[in-house]
Parts: sequence; structure tokens; C-alpha cells
Amino acid sequence: MELNKAAKFGIGQQVRHRIFPFRGIIFDVDPKFANTEEWWESIPEEIRPVKDQPFYHLLAENESSYYVAYVSEQNLLMDDTPEPVNHPQIPEMFEIDDHGMYKIRTTQAH
Repeated sequence: MELNKAAKFGIGQQVRHRIFPFRGIIFDVDPKFANTEEWWESIPEEIRPVKDQPFYHLLAENESSYYVAYVSEQNLLMDDTPEPVNHPQIPEMFEIDDHGMYKIRTTQAH
């Protein structure tokens, strides 16, 4: 019997990587690993995550660039940094509510 645990983080949540210096906004969640075997094997074995856990798609940023990241739940932490993530695709996918939370856009940004 396979058990998929509930995702700890949700869409629109601001998170940071536990090991590497980047953070981002979650825009999708896979209940378990759903990337290629080549991608998984490219992760150094000593830090390679288990596959049977939620994986998150992030609009990510580090000091020098913006990109999309795919990260296991075990490698994510809440990001309580007061500065917002400035990924250029955020306005296309999210609007920010009165409490500073990211909400999926119901209409396209213009």
C-alpha cells in the first residue's frame, strides 16, 4: 500500500531551500516525484531526496538570477524574510492580497 502524505506547503507560499541559497513562491505541487530519472540522478547522492514525498514547483530567485525550481519537501523551509520574491513571472500567476499573501490570479495580468 502506498501512502502519500499531505503537502506541508501550499500554492502561493514563500519558501527557501534548506541547503542552497535560493527562495521562491510555490506555483504547483506534485504529491510525489514527477520529474525525469536523469534529473533525480543528477542530484549528488549524499543530498538526493527520497521520491515518495511532495515535490514543489517554485518561481525561484537567487542573488544573480530567476528560474523555475523543482524541490522536495524535505529541502524546503518557510521563508519569513520580509522582502518579497521578485521573480518576473509572479505578476502573471499571482496577485498579492491585503495581507501580503500570494493568491493565484483568476484573470490574466495585462
